[in-house]
Amino acid sequence: MPSSIKTAVLTAGLMMLAAPASAQSALPFTQDAGRLVLDALGQRLTMPPPDWVAADADLTAISERVSTRFLEDGGQAQLTIYKRGEGEAFWSTIYGARISTETNMDVAEFRSRVVNVYAQSCDPDAVALFQLEPDAEDALPPLGYVCGAYLDAFTDFAGQGEVMVMGFYKSEAGLGLVFQEWRGEAFDASAPASWPVPAETVEARMAQFTSEVSLTLLD
Repeated sequence: MPSSIKTAVLTAGLMMLAAPASAQSALPFTQDAGRLVLDALGQRLTMPPPDWVAADADLTAISERVSTRFLEDGGQAQLTIYKRGEGEAFWSTIYGARISTETNMDVAEFRSRVVNVYAQSCDPDAVALFQLEPDAEDALPPLGYVCGAYLDAFTDFAGQGEVMVMGFYKSEAGLGLVFQEWRGEAFDASAPASWPVPAETVEARMAQFTSEVSLTLLD
């Protein structure tokens, strides 16, 4: 395992905000200085474009490489971005974000709740978490979540596992999550060489979630 990745057995619990997704025919985001801009619930989330499109791609080029689902309802907004040709029933990687109007929860508690929801679908012997930097007082670094094999009860994902990167953010109006997941055949969570995505790709995405994502009040 790369020395920069410190893996720990998952013990966190709780719940996370979750919302169903609805089909989206037009892109629900705009673009500014090469980053995607999602305005929802009185907040503005900026984030890097999908990593399967060119870094300098404009919205027209992005629209040719993605399909999206977006829902805003009940104080929550959820965006999911798929590779064109993939979707909810089948995907190799997904990218997206969630925004809520929850202001009474700190980011650390939000992180615990999110992780717990994902962990409920994974074999507890095949789960690990890692981050490349320690927690800071004013911000949390992106978190890596590794599920080497889903639980048998999740028959649609039998024989598969996933790697996920999550960034957690807070504004005066609520909370935000940016994430990317990569899915493939079941693997050894402690051996990055067996993951469905190179460890270098995961680390690069985590760096982007640190430097290229912001959640602010909408003007």
